Amino acid sequence: MAEIHSNADISPTKLELVGPWMARQRWYAAKGREPVLRKLWSWRLDDPAGEVGIETLLVVDEGGPETVVYQVPLTYRGAPLEGGQHALVGTMEHSVLGSRWIYDGTHDPVYAAQLLALVLEQATPQAGSATDTPEPAVVPRRHPSWTTQTTLRGSRVLSGEQSNTSVIFDCVDESGDPKPLICKVFRTLQAGDNPDVVVQGALAEAGSLRVPGMVGAVSATWPSVDGEGTDTGHLAFAQEFFPGTQDAWRVALHAVATGADFSGPARELGTATAEVHARLAEVMPTEPITPEAVAAMVAGMRTRYVAAASEVPALAEHEHRVAAVYDRAVNASWPALQRIHGDYHLGQVLQVADRGWVLLDFEGEPLRPLSERTRPDLAVRDVAGMLRSFDYAGGSWEQSHPGQNARAWVDSAQRAFLEGYAAQSGRDPREDAALLTAFQLDKALYEVVYEARNRPTWLTIPTTAVVRLLDDVRKDLP
Repeated sequence: MAEIHSNADISPTKLELVGPWMARQRWYAAKGREPVLRKLWSWRLDDPAGEVGIETLLVVDEGGPETVVYQVPLTYRGAPLEGGQHALVGTMEHSVLGSRWIYDGTHDPVYAAQLLALVLEQATPQAGSATDTPEPAVVPRRHPSWTTQTTLRGSRVLSGEQSNTSVIFDCVDESGDPKPLICKVFRTLQAGDNPDVVVQGALAEAGSLRVPGMVGAVSATWPSVDGEGTDTGHLAFAQEFFPGTQDAWRVALHAVATGADFSGPARELGTATAEVHARLAEVMPTEPITPEAVAAMVAGMRTRYVAAASEVPALAEHEHRVAAVYDRAVNASWPALQRIHGDYHLGQVLQVADRGWVLLDFEGEPLRPLSERTRPDLAVRDVAGMLRSFDYAGGSWEQSHPGQNARAWVDSAQRAFLEGYAAQSGRDPREDAALLTAFQLDKALYEVVYEARNRPTWLTIPTTAVVRLLDDVRKDLP
């Protein structure tokens, strides 16, 4: 099928189609307004059958206070895709080719098949339109640890994602046994190496079974937004997929609801977490802590308190106690900085048969700039994040069961998690109480801002936690 390269002979144009459609997508960051798009770059894949056009647009949204670059894979068809109405971006008329149906490529089986082939270095990306500069630089890299030969049987898109789009590949291995894979297509692009690819890739290459097997990744170089030079970053990466598994959040919620003791799974999760932290410190660079780094981290904590107090003015009465927690942290003994998970909670861990807990999504907090998410950090941030997640599991159950109390369950799970972490790492995080409390408080204040803006009915979960943490500090003081 002939490609649609130019907007000169099509109506409406690609950007006129894509803009209104993007505004309705969950991964579009500027909710409530339609994007103001400018094409930045494009590249293509070939359909072996020659029937479907496959093009990936990189567009920049210039309608907000900050420009954002989005990746938009599209497929062009001469007839409607059966069962694809939900993925239809729109239709256009071409002066030569006639009517064309345009789809979100991630939902099109032809795009999915060629994306997997690209990740496995079995497909070759093509240049965009003749006017595109610089020359295309889409680079696939099959991960050295992935040696399984796979055959694709079908694909579908994982539902419910907020910031990316994941395509599930129904594959079988050389013996015909199921070997499903999942490929995350990054929607928002930033210059630099995505930590999900780098950190998880390093763990997989080191032979860790605490992360899914890494299949491969696709990176690219594209023109910078300001027109001065180029930017390089990741477009997508693929890994093992574990169908039928439950994440730790669902497992924990079931335990809360049934009154089941969760201390065993929580202790094993602590062990797995410490194991991953130790492996990351071995295979990725670490940095000695400096007074400047301590000052910067604690300054960020103080800033987040101010933001939380502006959302919930009642927190202002705790100003002096919050400041005291952070003052104690400044004067504590800080360990070396290392790579961590960065956005660690129960939803980021799967319970996999014969492997135990498997950690996912090393991308870090998606709203933070990539430059921040790739910096070495303190392992205690992950520990604090998981402790807060246990509190959320109990708190969310209390929200749906007024008058019920899950505090004993939360305390037991948190204590077991810390015991498991201490046994594996050789150091109990509670021995660094000033840091552990400060990072838990910081996370709770971050949650205050989120809940106040997005889910006010859950606001009492973090606000109650803030007071409880401050009260616990008061009890521990001499």
